[in-house]
Amino acid sequence: MAIMTDGLKGLAGSSLRTVLGKAAATPLSGVFWGAVVTLIVQSSSATTMTTIGLVSAGLLTFLQGLGLVFGANVGTTGTGWLVALIGVRVSLSAYALPLIFVGAMAKLLGRGRAAAGGGALAGFALVLYGLTILQEGMGGVAELLHPSDLPAVLGAAGVDWLSGTAGLLSLVVAGLVMTAVMQSSTASIAVTLSAFHAGAIGLEQGCALIIGQNIGTATSSALAAIGASTTAKRLALAYVVFKLVAAVLAVGFFPLTMPLVARAEAGVDGATLLAAYHTAYNVLGVAVLLPVIDGFTRFVERLLPDTRSPLTRGLDPAALDNPVVAVEAVRRTIALSIEAICGTIASAVSGDRQPSGRFREPESLEALRQARAFISDMRGPPASKAEQRRLTSTVHALDHTSRLAEIAGEARGLQTPSDGTDEARAAALCGRAMRSAMAAVNDIAREAR
Repeated sequence: MAIMTDGLKGLAGSSLRTVLGKAAATPLSGVFWGAVVTLIVQSSSATTMTTIGLVSAGLLTFLQGLGLVFGANVGTTGTGWLVALIGVRVSLSAYALPLIFVGAMAKLLGRGRAAAGGGALAGFALVLYGLTILQEGMGGVAELLHPSDLPAVLGAAGVDWLSGTAGLLSLVVAGLVMTAVMQSSTASIAVTLSAFHAGAIGLEQGCALIIGQNIGTATSSALAAIGASTTAKRLALAYVVFKLVAAVLAVGFFPLTMPLVARAEAGVDGATLLAAYHTAYNVLGVAVLLPVIDGFTRFVERLLPDTRSPLTRGLDPAALDNPVVAVEAVRRTIALSIEAICGTIASAVSGDRQPSGRFREPESLEALRQARAFISDMRGPPASKAEQRRLTSTVHALDHTSRLAEIAGEARGLQTPSDGTDEARAAALCGRAMRSAMAAVNDIAREAR
């Protein structure tokens, strides 16, 4: 799965950033396109981490990023459908091995998108081959493990409320631990589907495990947020809360949904029902939180206020994983710094005691130093020539703006010319020009969001 995801991300390239940036116009469209993109790249982590970079760079608001994260939770259930509809029904090793060979050769011998496509093909074929091995292993497990060996859960025939609740919660915890250990909900759900297909667990027990496995995906985000920026922590917290809300709803409705699932089993394969339950469970969580997403966003922002300067807020280490997002973060810092510098110059030539604008020139000089260090830590150059030219222009803009900031620092000691002189009129004209430049930069920064 890791090989397949890396290949798909390589194929997507900067278009992943572009699609997510354009798709998040509203929370609802963000949910939809977040699900679609995650379904294509087969990794909610790829979508989530790219979203964190975009929000950190100021290209998306936290509200827009939250919609994409909600959608990623729905899109990541697509692999469960692949396992349910194909993986547990057919032995795919005969088809998978030639695909692994072709994909590996393309990965080794190709370049650019051809190599990325080869990696994606080889990874996909390895997943299919792994499912075949998983089926064989679960056949042996089924001889040693019977559903009666596991705790009975609510909704099963002849199970009382107390013991059924205890069994449900114990299997939820077991599913959470499985995902936390594997660090992949898709892998743990594949194990659950294969175990059900082999007869090692019952349908209700499989649903209980899926609830826990869905919660377990939040552990990787929570761990990744330790020591990370406020933006990463906010999205990680929102992710955890989303998972917990969906789990509470699923557990609360469990006694009502299990009889419906049992009746549906008469006409639908049980593995397909488990995949459908996984998807419906996440869709329910989105349906509950999406109407109150504005209030939910404010709640998370109050819990984790961002104390960093707006000038350097976009220089998030999470953005370094995506060169395109990292460049955009630096460009935003440059734009805001130019606004501060123009304000300093306008105040100096106009004789104002307080600088114009939201920021101060010394603050912008420090922000530019941080931006220079940030861009030097960027992991790898952008893929396309257009993106490389954009990186070069950004570095040039950073150099010019740094020199302008130094000049602005010297301008603070200027004396205001006497009224009525040519120098005074020139100073007034310069001040108006600087304030117009501030307004223009402000508009550009606002449009970039």
